[in-house]
Amino acid sequence: MATWNATSSSPSAASSPTSTRRTEAPRRWPSSESPPRKMRSIAEIMAITAPVVDQGQDGGDVTVTSGDVVDRYGDVACEKCGSGERGDELLLCDICDKGFHMRCLRPIVVRVPIGQWLCVDCSDPLPVRCLSQRKIMHFFRIEKFDVTEKPELSQEETIKHKRKSRPLTLTKRRRRLLPFVPSKDPNQRDAQLRTLASALTTLKMKYSNELTYIPGMAPRSANQSMFEIGGVQVLSKEDIETLEQCRAMHRVGGYPPLVVVEDQFQGFTVEADGPIKDLTLIAEYAGDVDYLKNRAKDDCDSIMTLLLCEDPSKSLVICPDKYGNISRFVSGINNHNRYGKKMQNCKCVRYSINGEVRVLIVATRDISKGERLYYDYNGYEHAYPTHHFL
Repeated sequence: MATWNATSSSPSAASSPTSTRRTEAPRRWPSSESPPRKMRSIAEIMAITAPVVDQGQDGGDVTVTSGDVVDRYGDVACEKCGSGERGDELLLCDICDKGFHMRCLRPIVVRVPIGQWLCVDCSDPLPVRCLSQRKIMHFFRIEKFDVTEKPELSQEETIKHKRKSRPLTLTKRRRRLLPFVPSKDPNQRDAQLRTLASALTTLKMKYSNELTYIPGMAPRSANQSMFEIGGVQVLSKEDIETLEQCRAMHRVGGYPPLVVVEDQFQGFTVEADGPIKDLTLIAEYAGDVDYLKNRAKDDCDSIMTLLLCEDPSKSLVICPDKYGNISRFVSGINNHNRYGKKMQNCKCVRYSINGEVRVLIVATRDISKGERLYYDYNGYEHAYPTHHFL
């Protein structure tokens, strides 16, 4: 009786479907090459990040008592009326430390501004010298002609003129949103997330990349785009794919190349840590959804309009005071400054996504590395006081 040898190379044994043989050894990383590093999430980084502490010139922590403040600003008087009375209505400029009564300013300041406040001399830059009409005409080589004298055109020239006079919007292609490109270096990406985690920890906030609906505030059923006055623009199918791609990158640890820095005048601001192209989807504005009537006396300086209804009691806002993401720290421009709009490089746009209103922050031009992000707080209604912004 014949017996089967394991070392024999029998054709029947080689062709048997039940036999399994390892043809190659498992891959081992060379000593000089390290295995691919797993990207850490923002929750892991926030767990080991400490809040920001103001430091003095000698490197130690600054502790300011109420007596020091009274001794320093006890003799401050209003620059308009010269009186130092009504100290609760006296505003101090954050740059020149000059005092102004709220009623002495023009226009009158109704309530104490939230955050930084600058006087007119420190916030309004020098005017730009305008070119005269003659210099403009000479620069662009504009020739004057009599409007009453219309040259007679032939039939062929008339047809060409009609073709050229057609509006360009007929052939204009709509540009779609672009997904953000995260940093390739994992160490650089961890440094970016540490700045965000430090800012959130300082404000005692938790990270959230979605709208949160907390019991006692507005329910999710109240966020319907059909309630908006005049309607909300619907996000296209291609842009929804871009939004889903950005969300997928967030789930695996990919974030836009942004860092949160602390400025001595503006507080926490956002800077680009890499180039960002025009129409890039930077982030979605996240936070708690609440009714506007409940936040009439709220001191949060980052409330975002979500829904404007005909009934003001049903209007919704986003309040990033407990939950939020990097959109909480993007700065706003000064609408009362002639150069404020030149600093704007992104915008907040409200879209209808699956019947709900969402707010997206989109780049309006190419943003270079080291440039701060600015958008218009009064994109939909001119109600937010931005005259004290830089």
